[in-house]
Amino acid sequence: MRDLLLIFGVALTAALAVGLAGAVALRLLRGRSITVHISVLLVMTVAAVAAGVAGVAQAMFLSPHDLQVVLITVSAAAVVTLAVGWSFGRRLAAAAVWADQARARERQIEKGRRDLVAWVSHDLRTPLAGLRAMAEALEDGVVHHPVTVAEYHRRIRVETDRMTRLVDDLFELSRINAGALRLTLSTVALGDVVSDALAGAAPLAAARRIRLVAPEAGWPSVLASERELARVVGNLLLNAIRYTPVDGTVRVDAGREVDTAWLAVADTCGGIPEDDLPRVFDVAFRGEPARTPAAVEPGGSGGLGLAIVRGLVEAHGGRVEVRNVSDGCRFVVRLPIAAI
Repeated sequence: MRDLLLIFGVALTAALAVGLAGAVALRLLRGRSITVHISVLLVMTVAAVAAGVAGVAQAMFLSPHDLQVVLITVSAAAVVTLAVGWSFGRRLAAAAVWADQARARERQIEKGRRDLVAWVSHDLRTPLAGLRAMAEALEDGVVHHPVTVAEYHRRIRVETDRMTRLVDDLFELSRINAGALRLTLSTVALGDVVSDALAGAAPLAAARRIRLVAPEAGWPSVLASERELARVVGNLLLNAIRYTPVDGTVRVDAGREVDTAWLAVADTCGGIPEDDLPRVFDVAFRGEPARTPAAVEPGGSGGLGLAIVRGLVEAHGGRVEVRNVSDGCRFVVRLPIAAI
């Protein structure tokens, strides 16, 4: 019995020494990845077993040959244990990181939903209140002058159109987020899409005395869905016009790289605050200056336009980015180029 207690004491002492060294190593490496921590734990476990076996073998006065055989056996087991443990440790670390990223993304999506509900509620409440007041005035005969009645009718139509655009944007965004967007890809002449978008945005630009500038040639063809691509270009143009001051300039140009085509929309808005640049494409984000009603065109889309742009571009396998330039900002869309 005494021999067994002695063997246990020797093995426990050796394991405690290794465990203490492992604890110090883990403390020093506390800022490292999960894989590193798992690897240290595996090495510490195997080392504790090896140290215990070696200590007991020394206490039992084994011959050098027998001690060598024991250590070789332990080493073989240690190699297999470390290899298998390291492999599964990496899987466990990857799963933990993925789960953490999934939780962070879920929190971000939930925050986006709350922000979207708040923004849409705000954007709907104001026109609905105005529509109700004008409808009641017409119904009660408070206004009866033909000019005033015609103006009320015009404003009702304008507000109805605005809410219709907002609902359309919500529907488009829900399709993108739900993965229900189905694209019919074909070769699309980017110049034709831009020309149509410029024609559609011309009245708003003229009303704000904003110059629309685009080259006449050099437009590449892209592999895209024409309807969704037109939505992307239109949203970028309207966004640039709304935030460009009077007598400013909005420039559209394009080009091609190895296997991608790019489309750029640059304005003279004065630039976007650096802290806001990563959030420009977030749902319902319009920046601090846009929180006042006078800062955004009445036909605004509730801060959904750029979020829709990003969703549609990524659905095409492309990407969109924004950066500040000398007198404004420049949005760049990159899409797969069409095979010639």
